[in-house]
Amino acid sequence: MKKNLFRSTLCAVLFALCVQAQAQQAKKIPQIGLLAGNRDGPSVGEFQRGLRDLGYVEGKNILIEYRYTEGKADSAQSLVTELVQLKVNILVVTSLAGIRAAKQATKTIPIVMLTTQDPVATGIIDSLARPGRNITGVTTLTRDLSGKRLELLKEAVVGISRVGILRDTNAGPGPAIAFKEYEAAAGGLKIQLQSLEVRGPNPDLEGAFQAGVKGRASALLTIASFVLSRYSKQIAELTIKNRMPSMNEVSAYVEAGGLMSYAANNADQYKRAAVYVDKILKGAKPADLPVEQPTRFELIINLKTAKQIGFTIPPSVLARADRVIR
Repeated sequence: MKKNLFRSTLCAVLFALCVQAQAQQAKKIPQIGLLAGNRDGPSVGEFQRGLRDLGYVEGKNILIEYRYTEGKADSAQSLVTELVQLKVNILVVTSLAGIRAAKQATKTIPIVMLTTQDPVATGIIDSLARPGRNITGVTTLTRDLSGKRLELLKEAVVGISRVGILRDTNAGPGPAIAFKEYEAAAGGLKIQLQSLEVRGPNPDLEGAFQAGVKGRASALLTIASFVLSRYSKQIAELTIKNRMPSMNEVSAYVEAGGLMSYAANNADQYKRAAVYVDKILKGAKPADLPVEQPTRFELIINLKTAKQIGFTIPPSVLARADRVIR
């Protein structure tokens, strides 16, 4: 009887120790909080792919808590708060509104940012080389390319004088900053800009294009945002319908039927964010990790779209294309 009792007690103790050991092991699995724009956007997939390339298997040796603003910039604060309360090991944030919310919410949790803005000029970090505090990451330099995009558009569209700038005014501070950058570049190129404003998450694209046609915009430039990326195909269809050459900040718009884009490779940038996560999990401090900038930019041209709108890309522009969609 005593032996049976001893065995039962021993089994119970061993079981409890086993459960405790498993619980402790589970706690050791790092948890990442990811705040992105869309659950179906390519950025999340590229980040996941980057983690897999580094040996991380979701649910096995890394956990990810996903949150999405879905085009509502004012939701960033509450979503970041949720992730902070979960005590995630690292925050990965992909919008200016989200980065600012994360910076305000925590001084201790490492933040890996992906931003189209200059993070020094916007006050996010002290310098690219030594960002300081708990923030580091990647900038795509999208804003720094504003002037170059207008230059390429002017070279491609002979006689261009007025460009419609399509932007989502409900996407936080980013589009407004972007429009000012284009305004600064447009003056020197003698190009007038027409602001074509829509509001996500259900933008009136038809109305924006009608305003552009009425205002005699001879080309369109779309300021990228999470909501407008969902409508890239519809935007392309409207440019074709209105026979309007277009320049874009993201290659996905050209793949959907837009005419041209000039940008860094976004897929590479999201994979680089995974590298930052890996370094931090292995002990690196965000303050000591320089913010990366892209070194290569791609001009992509869709000749199929050019043919549909009856537009000929000048040889001088076509010769500089990194990729041509036929």
